[in-house]
Amino acid sequence: MAFQIEHKLVIGVSSSALFDLSASHQVYLDSGPEEYRKYQEAHINEILPRGVAFPFIRRFLTINRHFPRQAPVEVVLFSRNSPETGLRVMRSIAHYGLDITRASFMSGKSPYAYLPAFNVSLFLSANEEDVKNAIAADYPAGLVLPSQIVDDEADEELRVAFDFDGVIADDESELVFKRDGIDEFHAHETLHMARPHQPGPLADMFQKLALMQRMQEREQRRDPAYKKIVRIAIITARSAPAHERVVTTLKSWGVSADETFFLGGMDKARVLSVFRPHIFFDDQLTHLKSAPGGTIPMVHVPFGIANRRPTA
Repeated sequence: MAFQIEHKLVIGVSSSALFDLSASHQVYLDSGPEEYRKYQEAHINEILPRGVAFPFIRRFLTINRHFPRQAPVEVVLFSRNSPETGLRVMRSIAHYGLDITRASFMSGKSPYAYLPAFNVSLFLSANEEDVKNAIAADYPAGLVLPSQIVDDEADEELRVAFDFDGVIADDESELVFKRDGIDEFHAHETLHMARPHQPGPLADMFQKLALMQRMQEREQRRDPAYKKIVRIAIITARSAPAHERVVTTLKSWGVSADETFFLGGMDKARVLSVFRPHIFFDDQLTHLKSAPGGTIPMVHVPFGIANRRPTA
């Protein structure tokens, strides 16, 4: 039986993350909403170029093809367009064969308030204000950063990489590190190694992706030739002894990653260039600016102490 939306892993994506809207957005900035409307109507049959999140979304939707009975994932379009100006977006979705049937058109307003209505575990947008407002309202969201778009259609695997603190887990330990330094951070984590972290903004997404792992493992037991399509990695700046609390937290949630890297402050780009994720989530912009060649889709999760402005 197919999953109902309350039990699916639902990703909300803005049209600005899914497609390259730079040309039409420039019309809006230069000439205002009325000229923007005319521009979109005049170009309604021109297919929009792929955006930064497109390769990730395309692969994410293929999960349903591997599990058609459960159909465990869904993508919902969230757009500041009106339904009329959004027709070009919907026609582009149909052109690329993306199975996206639900959409929210807000006619200029931010869509983030409607994320809980669609059971969204992640909202991807290129609009910084929308993402920050969503995070401030305790909704899971990430800002898609500009990068080159590489979509190897022969590569059917979906690879997703996460930072740990401030992304999967809360920012409790990051707060200790920022306030007291690395030695106190290690002391704090050693003291609390048996106490799991509270969930962070993308914990629900991570846990539901881990459910896909278990579904794949069942398929492999049934058919040894079955090839997994989803790989999850955790790439964190932590090192021993702070690594134990990561393991404790994931174990308490009943989940795990396929690959976990404790880098001890080493440049994450060194691992990212090998894992080659289709999307990488981190709460710190400094880690997101070190991608090799700018070809890995990076998403900033503006959550917690790492994103608070220092007070005078």
